[in-house]
Amino acid sequence: MRKLEEDTDNFKHDAVDRSLSQALMKARTAKKMNQKQLGTLINEKPQVIADYESGRAIPNGQIISKLNRALGVQLPRGPKKKKTPAN
Repeated sequence: MRKLEEDTDNFKHDAVDRSLSQALMKARTAKKMNQKQLGTLINEKPQVIADYESGRAIPNGQIISKLNRALGVQLPRGPKKKKTPAN
């Protein structure tokens, strides 16, 4: 039981990298689109776009791929995590 409590105390999910947020905003404005238009284009809610641009979203490879195709850019995905062996 104690191990479970210790494990949950350190839980932290990934967040969108700042470089991705800035690149997304720049690419979207270069295409003269607002968040609602981009969301509609990739079949996502405008709030998803807002979350990515603000850095609140949990990164999702499928959404990033759809954004890349819709905007015609290659958005940065941030540093890759190294896998650590389980103890």
